[in-house]
Amino acid sequence: RLARLRQSTTPGRTGTEPAPVAVRTAVVTDSAAALPAEWVKAFVADGRLAVVPMPVLVGEEIYGEGEDDITQTLALALAAGSSVKTSRPSPGQFEQAYLAARDRGFEAVVSIHISAGLSGTADAARLAAQRVSIPVEVIDSRTVGMAQGMGVQSALVAAADGRSAAEVRHFAEERLARTKVYFYVPSLEQLRRGGRIGTAASWLGTMLSIKPILAVDDGKIVPLEKVRSAARAVARLEEIVAADVNSRPVGQSRLAVHHFGNLAEAERLAARLGEKCLGCPPAQISALPAVLAAHAGLGVLAVVVGESSTPGATTLPARSHP
Repeated sequence: RLARLRQSTTPGRTGTEPAPVAVRTAVVTDSAAALPAEWVKAFVADGRLAVVPMPVLVGEEIYGEGEDDITQTLALALAAGSSVKTSRPSPGQFEQAYLAARDRGFEAVVSIHISAGLSGTADAARLAAQRVSIPVEVIDSRTVGMAQGMGVQSALVAAADGRSAAEVRHFAEERLARTKVYFYVPSLEQLRRGGRIGTAASWLGTMLSIKPILAVDDGKIVPLEKVRSAARAVARLEEIVAADVNSRPVGQSRLAVHHFGNLAEAERLAARLGEKCLGCPPAQISALPAVLAAHAGLGVLAVVVGESSTPGATTLPARSHP
């Protein structure tokens, strides 16, 4: 998989240039990136990638995303209206991840995190970066879910190509800038409780009679449209996503569909998007990470629109040679 990603994203080479100096750069992220578990395993094994778990508090119990299986516990708590909260990882957790990369022989770290407009995670990473001797580039992804995850994947491609931390950062930020997140929630209640609702707060007076379509824009949750029925809201979500994909160059878009507690509905949505989005491969379908589901609630449907390749990668500065 990495070979395929590298082939589509690495700047062209003539084959006659001298061998570049490889820089060993590790990538760190948090569990809000929603990276597929099997994909993560391939890169965690050699220390190239570390995913710091984000804590989720259900009642009085604290669970670590990625460390504990909390899906069923969280779903039951949300259905019952029980207290569900989230927190940022501690600076110490990031410090451990950075030092582990250093101890495995990496020379630099690029650390990519959930939007600072939604969490203090990037701040915790910056505090940790100041405590370690290995150089760390911290990126506020200004997004969530697989939109953040796509930036992480691009960073890993650049890191595997021997790019410097600054170049890896540039590569990730280019990809992040071209991702969008659109989503539908049956109710705004969980977003209201968690204080993540932003400008959509003006809808609260009528939240019981609307089905909101929202987006992540400039790192914050913003309202797009309010629809009167769930069926119409999902149909409108499809239309918005298809319009975005079809406005991009054919064959370069990539989709991810997130859900929580409604897999079958997500599968149907992904199938319909496959019919409407020109030249787009089948969408990746995955449950929303618990740290995000805790705020979006049961029944959420989110679609991430990104790109399967990075044409702008040729703007990366040339690597230095010996």
